[in-house]
Amino acid sequence: MKALAARRHHRAAPVVLLLLALLVTGGLYAVLAPSPATAETASTATDVEEGKRLFQANCATCHGPNAEGSPEAPSLVGVGAASVDFQVSTGRMPMQMTGPQAAEKPPQMDPEQTAQLAAYVASLGAGPAIPTDEQVDAALGDSANGALLFRTNCAMCHNAVGAGGALSEGKWAPPLYDVSERNIYQAMLTGPQSMPVFNDANLNPEEKRDIITYLVEQREGSAGGLSLGSLGPVSEGLWAWVVGLGLMIGAAVWIGAKSS
Repeated sequence: MKALAARRHHRAAPVVLLLLALLVTGGLYAVLAPSPATAETASTATDVEEGKRLFQANCATCHGPNAEGSPEAPSLVGVGAASVDFQVSTGRMPMQMTGPQAAEKPPQMDPEQTAQLAAYVASLGAGPAIPTDEQVDAALGDSANGALLFRTNCAMCHNAVGAGGALSEGKWAPPLYDVSERNIYQAMLTGPQSMPVFNDANLNPEEKRDIITYLVEQREGSAGGLSLGSLGPVSEGLWAWVVGLGLMIGAAVWIGAKSS
């Protein structure tokens, strides 16, 4: 007993006890740790691998075998999952033909394949992630603030209510009436085509959501009668000159004919 008591008071005893406690804790954690975390990691790795296969089959011809880019297409390293989700889910990529701008068309990949391709590109370098459901929920935004932000940052290309318009060199700003809330957010976040990037330093997530809320409200239709395509002064001026002036000329001709 005296020998056991002497060992208990040895200077190395606390270190030995600490090591034993750590070993027991590690063993218990390994046995009792929940398995879903391991399954999720395996699923992510599978998505990346499947996304790489899809990339090699559909994208590597232009973007290079390792997404490093080529004279025909830019590098995708660091563009993030949001950019891939936007381009592929809207059918802009893979491109059908070269041109000033990639046109929207029916997507060639289903949502699962799009997510796998996005996971692979995201694994190549840090970039903007796909926004959450809360970030794109139009019901949570402020339409009045969104209108102000949209007129300041977007209306010069997309028109004051998102009707779209022509740009230079054969490019165009597409109408936003049928674009999903998630893709509107991703377009602001990644700046596709001729569009500038509005990162969180330019427009924070709440402001992006406010813009989405404003655009969704514009889909309910005009309360002021004939919208004339919502093209603003262009269509209104055309209406005034062609229709208004035409009626005035017709009235003048009718009066002159009656007087003679």
